[in-house]
Amino acid sequence: MHNRTTRFLVRWAVSSLGLWIASELLGNESVSFEGRFSAVIISGLILATVNTVIRPVIVFLTLPAVLLTLGIFMLFINGFMVVLAAWLYGPLEVAGFGVAIVIGIVIGLVNWLVSALLEEK
Repeated sequence: MHNRTTRFLVRWAVSSLGLWIASELLGNESVSFEGRFSAVIISGLILATVNTVIRPVIVFLTLPAVLLTLGIFMLFINGFMVVLAAWLYGPLEVAGFGVAIVIGIVIGLVNWLVSALLEEK
């Protein structure tokens, strides 16, 4: 139980950090949190929950497309998860699907970096 909780908390932190970094890189016209830091944290929670609950089902249902594109279709799935989180939580505004894909890439890079730093040798 502790391990699952810890993994979810790390996923939440990575999602929040990735959203904040993406907003800084892309600017407020592309990603907006209505100027509130609390909205970044809540957006990260929503995104982490969506990625935990809905993403595995979507990946399973689109597995043929993922395999045919050698995994590139995962970029679209990640973008869809960001759009879904923005739809579920109003203060998170994303300018479009292309921006959502870039946000997904940024969150993936942050996740990779955090995983590399936390990895046990």
